[in-house]
Amino acid sequence: MRQRLDQFDIVHCHGEFAHAALLGPRRRQSLTTVHWRVDELDRALFFAGFPDLPVAAISAAQEAGIPASNRAGVVHHGIAKDRYTFRPEPGAHVAFVGRMTDQKRPDTAIRVARAAGLPIRLGGTIDVGNPDYFERSVHPLLGPDATYLGPVDDRAKGELLGGARALLFPIDWPEPFGLVMIEAMACGTPVIAWNRGSVPEIVEEGVTGFIVASEAEAVTALDRIGQLDRAVVRRRFEERFTAERMARDYIALYRRLLAA
Repeated sequence: MRQRLDQFDIVHCHGEFAHAALLGPRRRQSLTTVHWRVDELDRALFFAGFPDLPVAAISAAQEAGIPASNRAGVVHHGIAKDRYTFRPEPGAHVAFVGRMTDQKRPDTAIRVARAAGLPIRLGGTIDVGNPDYFERSVHPLLGPDATYLGPVDDRAKGELLGGARALLFPIDWPEPFGLVMIEAMACGTPVIAWNRGSVPEIVEEGVTGFIVASEAEAVTALDRIGQLDRAVVRRRFEERFTAERMARDYIALYRRLLAA
């Protein structure tokens, strides 16, 4: 594609490094989406080396770490409207879906569910970058009321999230987006999430979930979860986080770049 760049109006890259050099003088006619945190040294060096590379942030929280010269706008993620099925009547369990790592804190999710007297089901891969974490911090907490399902595919994830009273999202890092939050909302399942990274942009307090700052606050939020209308949670997903909305936002950025 490097040899055919002049045949494209915009080249949209979903990556972080090599493509910026390959684009050469066509960088201004490109858009880059970074799907990871941008506040670490390697990202800072990357942006400093390519100040003319337009970057679309996936949240305002992520954009705060992108230099002003690179900022092209914010486009929240979206998923297909029919990817997950709305479930008006949940089961008894709460859910955790994510990598088994200290960034996602499944151990915290287990403690919160247990303190609230609710069973929890956990799905996700054991993080290859932190393989000892699961055995050290998660496995000892498992039991009849805390079940680890292993990695879950889309179908199993839909069953896990759709049947849950709530999704627990106890992150301990500056989450750039958190796709599982909108996957839960697509099922009508409210989210209880820690106030870090993109969370305040995704979760609408008292509408699609609750934003908390501690395990005690999360337990209290679980006691109140029945106050939220699952049909409203699904409706807000349809209004804010569909793939169609995401596509419209990206097209608007493409047009803005072309006009400039």
